[in-house]
Amino acid sequence: MIDIKLIRENKQLVIDNIKKKFQDEKIPLVEEIYTLDVEYRDVKLKMDEARAEKNRLSAEIGNLMRDKKQDEASAVKAKVSAMSEEIESLTKREDELSKIIKEKMMKIPNIVADSVPIGHDDSENVELERFGEAVVPAYEIPYHADILNNFNALDKDASGRTSGNGFYYLMGDAARLSSAMLSYARDFMIDKGFTYCIPPFMIRSDVVTGVMSFAEMDAMMYKIEGEDLYLIGTSEHSMIGKFKDQIIKPESLPITMTSYSPCFRKEVGAHGIEERGIYRVHQFEKQEMIVLCEPEDSEEWYEKMWKYTVELFRSLDIPVRQLECCTGDLADLKYKSCDIEAWSPRQQKYFEVGSCSNLTDAQARRLGIRVKSDKGNYYLHTLNNTVLASTRALIALLENNYQEDGSVLIPEVLQPYMGGKKVIEPVNK
Repeated sequence: MIDIKLIRENKQLVIDNIKKKFQDEKIPLVEEIYTLDVEYRDVKLKMDEARAEKNRLSAEIGNLMRDKKQDEASAVKAKVSAMSEEIESLTKREDELSKIIKEKMMKIPNIVADSVPIGHDDSENVELERFGEAVVPAYEIPYHADILNNFNALDKDASGRTSGNGFYYLMGDAARLSSAMLSYARDFMIDKGFTYCIPPFMIRSDVVTGVMSFAEMDAMMYKIEGEDLYLIGTSEHSMIGKFKDQIIKPESLPITMTSYSPCFRKEVGAHGIEERGIYRVHQFEKQEMIVLCEPEDSEEWYEKMWKYTVELFRSLDIPVRQLECCTGDLADLKYKSCDIEAWSPRQQKYFEVGSCSNLTDAQARRLGIRVKSDKGNYYLHTLNNTVLASTRALIALLENNYQEDGSVLIPEVLQPYMGGKKVIEPVNK
């Protein structure tokens, strides 16, 4: 959520930003909010003046009673009574306006960085840099589900019976490899100085609406029937929510945390759920990182965070690239974002394995996370980044370490987490 001062003082900036994101249907909201805010401030001023006058008259009643001027005191009491009714009416209107303005403000997208390329959707994201050589071997790389089936590692028939489409059973060495990657990612981030955390896997609606837009919530989140609880789509949600309505001391910043969680997603949209494989599924596991920092430090942290993901994937012998997300691909709360994509030698193209975002103070405003310092109270900045998402990282590892004989080499950094195992041999060829 942006600062309403931007609408008060620079409506055109907000409108131009909405146009950059191709959300012209939201432009009328800016004028609506501006008009409502004028009324809100007028009501608040009248209420403050009425309260001051009521206090003055209440004091006057005491003086009149002391001087035994009963009639005059009664007349003033009548005024105070009428004024109380007026204050009650103004208070009710102030609350109504505050709620309406907040609801409309929650729909206004965050101001995007000047560096963000203009584009309608992810097809217009811009490649910035590649890391590692994208190799295509002389032999064929099978589809990842077929590689897993050769290890007797994937059972989607059984998961279809128990849970439906979009779920899977992962077994044997492949399941162990997935856990090894998550454990390695955890330790990788701990070594970077991040505090490890396992957060709640369900959060309340006021946290959900604090960390994401309504459209995102509807497309992603599973609601627990009969309760004010949602299954998390990523641990960033509950990790940022941890600080809801908190006053942070400046000396405790930056707060850097890395978290493990299962993730649950509806995956509503054009892409749909993958029938055979595990690329797009309803459930997976993820290692995440978040940072809460001073506003002037968020750009520097953004650069550090996406580079950590690149470093991790390169240590797994996986070539990657960085894509700058265009305006139309940015979620409403994001100031800027980039995707990290892994090389697929089978498809001979890159696919998304993680995303890094700077949300400036948008989440902090929604959740009431502030810093108290000598400069006064202000909102801090929040950032998040995928360290490793289990299913997509496993696909990238399988393809890039697949051998002609059907085996998969285990990267050296993962071997300690695999009991020293260096290769996974196929059971079925």
